[in-house]
Amino acid sequence: MIRFGTGGWRAVIGDEFTRENVQILSQAMAMKMKAEKVSGAGIVLGYDRRFLSKEAMQWAGVVFAANGIKARLINKSSPTPLVMFYVMKHELPYGMMVTASHNPAIYNGIKLFTEGGRDADEDQTKDLERYIDEVALPIKSMEYEDAKKQGLIEEFYPINEYIDNILDRIDVEAVKTAGLRVALDPMYGVSETAIKTILMTARCEMETIHARHDTLFGGKLPAPNEAAMEPLKTCVLDYRCDIGIATDGDADRIGVVDDKGRYLSPNDILVLLYYYLVEYRKEKGPVVRNLCTTHMLDRIAEGFGEKCYEVPVGFKHISSKITETDALIGGESSGGLTVRGHINGKDGVYAAALLVEMLAVTGKRISEMFDDIRRKFGHYYMVEKNYGFRQSKKAEYQKIIMEDRTLPEFEEEIERTSYLDGCKVYFKNGGWICARFSGTEPLLRIFCEMPDEPLAKKTCDVYRDFLGLDD
Repeated sequence: MIRFGTGGWRAVIGDEFTRENVQILSQAMAMKMKAEKVSGAGIVLGYDRRFLSKEAMQWAGVVFAANGIKARLINKSSPTPLVMFYVMKHELPYGMMVTASHNPAIYNGIKLFTEGGRDADEDQTKDLERYIDEVALPIKSMEYEDAKKQGLIEEFYPINEYIDNILDRIDVEAVKTAGLRVALDPMYGVSETAIKTILMTARCEMETIHARHDTLFGGKLPAPNEAAMEPLKTCVLDYRCDIGIATDGDADRIGVVDDKGRYLSPNDILVLLYYYLVEYRKEKGPVVRNLCTTHMLDRIAEGFGEKCYEVPVGFKHISSKITETDALIGGESSGGLTVRGHINGKDGVYAAALLVEMLAVTGKRISEMFDDIRRKFGHYYMVEKNYGFRQSKKAEYQKIIMEDRTLPEFEEEIERTSYLDGCKVYFKNGGWICARFSGTEPLLRIFCEMPDEPLAKKTCDVYRDFLGLDD
């Protein structure tokens, strides 16, 4: 079974992530490209630092080659947004990235990108799954070196054009004169080369941790959440850095620590950047967020005469809505964001560069920026809980949430309820709570945002207890 979730296909290495399944997926992709008459354009493939990522890219490459489709293989571990950028800039129909993003080290997977460098939408992945079901064994293949000699596989490393594109989009001169010191934690992933090159070009001083290649990610989850940021906080404080930046395993998500060593949530980062782009860069445009992301974006948009659009979880929905509405920025509470004019997907490298530019241009510390925002727009508090469950219980939870649509007795008065993606309850006090299943892991996620933190925690606990979930 090869099935795509919100972030591509992911599976446990040696269980479902196997050479055979990688090649079945690749054969299906080759069939799809031929049916669409785009096989002549070829495909680009990249990989991250996970166990078997490079090998899996090569396993895929020889299948495309055997089908007469040229495969451009990025021959060094690279950020996912580099692959998206290359698909967009060189007008390719498809690209693939071997990664399981922020999942535990026992996982690997493949992300699919379509024309314009976008995450493949549900129609595309369902279509690919149909071809997967039609693949007959054995899979077409050929020797890797023979494919290279015949020009069906090309190895290359297009990092420079990606880095140059980002440098062209930030105020390098402002950063040069600011004399900033930045702490970087690539979390044993693939962001170090790109981020350090960009920021050192802008004359930032850099302190880096967790840069070596470790397929076990130091024994931790390669996700820039608060629990994983303690080493970065220490680095920021020890070296008196202006900001600490962490990226997930494939560098499409970002986490931030301010100069005081305080963790900034992805919601905080989105709020900061949208405010900076509109207030200081004087750019105009709406904002896009998924339904589990802060409504502070709605307040800021309204304050500047703009609109905030809500979409389901999955960055493909954000990038699609940005294109549709010409939105300025879009993002999600899991740490991914993109800005108009760059790629059509999330990019932790560009977000890092833009945050450093923000410090340089405003001359303010992050805490001062937040003080400005809260004075103008107030504040919300968010609580996020992830609950694991036995697979046998999923149908029971699904029935309660999505079929019976039964709700607990909340203290706050309900304004409306949406089942666009899971269940989201909007309260009349401006708060909300959402329960939905993860598209990439066996988890039920509950998000709650309220005007004060105790109320957010209490409301989240009410839903947890109603469903009988274990902490």
